[in-house]
Formats: sequence, C-alpha cells, structure tokens
Amino acid sequence: MYPHERSLVKKMEGKPFALIGVNSDRDREQLRPTLAKEQITWRSFWNGAGGTNGPISSAWSVTGWPTLYLIDQKGVIRRRWTGSPGEALDREIETLVNEIAASE
Repeated sequence: MYPHERSLVKKMEGKPFALIGVNSDRDREQLRPTLAKEQITWRSFWNGAGGTNGPISSAWSVTGWPTLYLIDQKGVIRRRWTGSPGEALDREIETLVNEIAASE
C-alpha cells in the first residue's frame, strides 16, 4: 500500500489529515532501510519484537494485515477495514475532511 499512501499524503497536504502507520517487522534495525527506500514520510510506529502480536496490534484488536482505522479530529473511530479498502478509503477520507472544513 506504500505507493497509495504516498499519493494520499501528497493529495491531502495542507488539509486536516494525518496518516499514521504501524509496522510489524520484528527487527527494528532492518526496518530502517525499508522506511527510507519506500519513502515513508509519515509517522510510523514499531509494533515491537512480537511482530503482528506486538503491543499496538494487541491493544487495537488487530487480527489481519493491513488493518486501517479512520479516526476523526475528536478521536472517534469512524471506520475500520481489514484488508485493503481500495477506493472506499479515499472516499471516506474526503468525506471526513470535507465535514471538518464545513464545521470550521
């Protein structure tokens, strides 16, 4: 999903949007070159040496990868997808960003 995420970050630049990732690679040092190679410019948290069984995925009840959450400006989870949501993700983000803009 990295190419799509990069384009999404670029498309949403200057808007009330943040992409946050969680990486489940077990070796943090081996992860660093991947982040550079894939041009991961957004905040990405490491899920620990437990990989997919790490503390973040456990706390958020993640059972499949990728799992995506759409969280609004108040911290409310609006949507959750397990697996790639495709174009639905972009539509939902646009809707939420437009709601925020309309309320300001």
